[in-house]
Amino acid sequence: MKPGESPGFLLWHVTLRWQRDIAAALAPLDLTHVQFVLLACTWWLNGRGQRPNQLAVARQAGTDVKMTSQVLRTLEKKGLIEREVDPADTRARRLRVTDLGADLAPRAIAAVEEVDARFFGPVPVEDAVALLGRLAAEDGGPDGGQPS
Repeated sequence: MKPGESPGFLLWHVTLRWQRDIAAALAPLDLTHVQFVLLACTWWLNGRGQRPNQLAVARQAGTDVKMTSQVLRTLEKKGLIEREVDPADTRARRLRVTDLGADLAPRAIAAVEEVDARFFGPVPVEDAVALLGRLAAEDGGPDGGQPS
């Protein structure tokens, strides 16, 4: 089999290209891709009346809990989120997007959605979502309706 016939090798190249495009779109907003995902997930959960803890955000984002904690500290230093001690469990931190974060999150989501629209444009959205959803489901996949 030639490399160009290997689904995994092709996925590797596609993923790298998509990540470069996302990074370029987020750079002017001073966000890395993982910072964006965690900010967007926190903003999305807050918008549904939830005050998630770090574990809930990590699950929503599909990220490692320790890495999530480190990145959330960075977002806190940037003034985009607040981490407050959970009165019910002093080991846990509840997350709330600040006004600055609430202003930035939808702009960052729009930038990422623009990249996605261009990147996936050659493929009907329903087909891309069906394929990627099927592949993501093998690992528990994201819940429907979460940010990109």
